[in-house]
Amino acid sequence: MRPTQAARAYPFREPTALELEPEYAHLRDHEPLSRISLPHGGDAWLAVRHADVRTVLSDPRFSRAALLDRDVPRASPRRHTDATLHTVDPPEHTRLRRLVAAAFSPRRVERLAEHARRVADELLDRIEEQGPPADLITDFAVPVPVAVICQMLGVPVADREEFAGWIDVALATTAFTSEEIHAAFTRLKDYVAGLVAARRREPTDDLLGALVEARDTADRLSEDELVVLGVTLLYAGLETTTSELGNGIHTLLTHPDQLAALLADPTLIDRAVDELLRFNPLVTSAGFTRIALEDVELGGVLVRAGDAVMVHPDAADRDDRVFDRPDELDLTRRPNPHLAFGFGLHYCVAAQLAKAELRVAIGTLLRRFPDLRLAVGEDELSWRQGRMARGLDRLPVTW
Repeated sequence: MRPTQAARAYPFREPTALELEPEYAHLRDHEPLSRISLPHGGDAWLAVRHADVRTVLSDPRFSRAALLDRDVPRASPRRHTDATLHTVDPPEHTRLRRLVAAAFSPRRVERLAEHARRVADELLDRIEEQGPPADLITDFAVPVPVAVICQMLGVPVADREEFAGWIDVALATTAFTSEEIHAAFTRLKDYVAGLVAARRREPTDDLLGALVEARDTADRLSEDELVVLGVTLLYAGLETTTSELGNGIHTLLTHPDQLAALLADPTLIDRAVDELLRFNPLVTSAGFTRIALEDVELGGVLVRAGDAVMVHPDAADRDDRVFDRPDELDLTRRPNPHLAFGFGLHYCVAAQLAKAELRVAIGTLLRRFPDLRLAVGEDELSWRQGRMARGLDRLPVTW
């Protein structure tokens, strides 16, 4: 069967802080697969139940590669035109993932976590020396992920202002014009291409150096794949982790009972990070568009071959069919099969590193400043608008 109502305009509205729009709860209960009309590319199916989202993310009948350089439904004006980890299907996806998987081995993740720990302590030394109040976005949530991704890829930290500015524009939805968004992505590609050229003049043992070697000595990826893979890892390692870290600290400070539980038992940090990832909605609209390669029944609806299907993992992570009391923050929650890093073969290759960064940063912050609190009222906080990821402009705190 197919719904008879017209497609709803989507996104439903500009998000408010970390509040998930109420339409998703209604859809989970009454219309788990619905039609939406996107600002770019037309109409799509929207999946919001946990089981349906997992199916779309893992079933090979839903293709990522089929959307390349097509005007598919999306919230941002930028089309996906480059083959990279999140825009290809096997066997190309398998080949690219193998090239970067070694960089996220347990041993390397632990080394990068130690680097994050040193950086976090240095930043907090500076914050403590300057005294309250402090802005934990500018002074902490941004520089920790920058330090880690730069260390891993081999990107100069001194270039942070440039590449972070380009990433902010490239991952926008409505905050910048289509021309500005496309230009920013081009600048990111040019920047990484320059780093690649430098590796050829002087080889390095970082991830970008390893990818250059794989390109030049083994022909395991094309030049364009090499550059775009570098861009993907750079913006994924910065934008997502920065947002999750700032949002996570905000949520703890606004849930004093849960914060007190974590302060009383720091061994809860692993479960706390997973729960913050589940509880805090990250994206401002559904995404991860896929194209059905054949007719598929999903959520009681027949999706036809060629149809676009979008998923909302944040909505799925509030599904009471899977999670008890899903709208409550519970840092002791176990099990916690959240979809913050996706599911299936496109599960985020850097998930363990991101979780390690969050554990280190939040754990170190609370150990150093156990009486941390907001320096302003919640209604005075400013949230970024017109971006793909939810996040704060500033997070003023005192202690």
